[in-house]
Amino acid sequence: MIALTHEKVISALIALGDFFRQPDAGWMDLAGRAQNRNPWFTPAAVSRAAEGFASMLNEEDIRIWAKDLQLAAQPRRVGLILAGNIPMVGLHDLLCVLASGHHAQVKLSSSDDLLLPYAIQQLVHAEPAFDGRIRYVERLENFDAVIATGSNNSSRYFDYYFGRVPNIIRKNRNSVALLTGKETDAELSALGHDIFDFFGLGCRNVSRLMVPGGYDFGQLFRAIEHYQPVINHFKYNNNYDYNKSIFLVNLVQHLDNGFLLVKEDEGMSSPLAVLYYGEYRDIDEALAELHARRDDIQCVAAGILLPGVVTVAFGQTQQPKIWDYADNIDTMAFLGSL
Repeated sequence: MIALTHEKVISALIALGDFFRQPDAGWMDLAGRAQNRNPWFTPAAVSRAAEGFASMLNEEDIRIWAKDLQLAAQPRRVGLILAGNIPMVGLHDLLCVLASGHHAQVKLSSSDDLLLPYAIQQLVHAEPAFDGRIRYVERLENFDAVIATGSNNSSRYFDYYFGRVPNIIRKNRNSVALLTGKETDAELSALGHDIFDFFGLGCRNVSRLMVPGGYDFGQLFRAIEHYQPVINHFKYNNNYDYNKSIFLVNLVQHLDNGFLLVKEDEGMSSPLAVLYYGEYRDIDEALAELHARRDDIQCVAAGILLPGVVTVAFGQTQQPKIWDYADNIDTMAFLGSL
């Protein structure tokens, strides 16, 4: 097996970023075929995912992230159970495993088994030292550590089977946006990306708004009107119609702009095509809620600084940096401890 070096890792990641910026014909073909396998993976959704990785894998950020990278002296076999809710959602975990010098045993989601392997082919083409370090499996076996992503229900299964080895087991999380009522139309329009990118299926998608008492949703609805074509997707439309029917039959108070239902609710995880919201009296009360529910929150979008809360700008929840780890668990530190 070809030796892996610090600079080889960096060069390969830069090359992968370049690929996502200018994908080849093979990728474009897969982008079309992916929708046949998973109707949520529209060409626009796949393109948005590629743009996200192109932004993440820029040379400046990669070199900052990899500055203190230590390759494993004794590579471990790290099992990865990947989700399939949005295109290539598990790629960052896989890149972390490979960049740390370990070997990856990958259980792909049946909903996303085309795009990620093709992206990894580009990584191996750029740096042959990664060849032989990735194995796709139907069942994890003979592993030294596990990173598994799933639901609250599947996490119990993962705990039972993988609790004996070092692990990161991820459960349901959702993202929130805090509004003050002073947002510009441009900021609210950008928030639309956080709500509608990937049809709202990602853990970094905003599923709950925190708004001041008496908030007027009119400005928000006007600012996100250009996302209306989302309703043309048959599965999204089915969810919208179903949830609207439930609200109407049960006389549930809600707002409706024709493609998004907005409901006051204490929940964090809203149904598809539904956005929950809750009111706060002042910023201190909003901060208290954010801190109390931090284990359920993936990220917070806001246009103001919030003491003790890491926020992202509106429109950026689905554009993480390479050092933005899921659930705020440092994946590279975990891999470095093996």
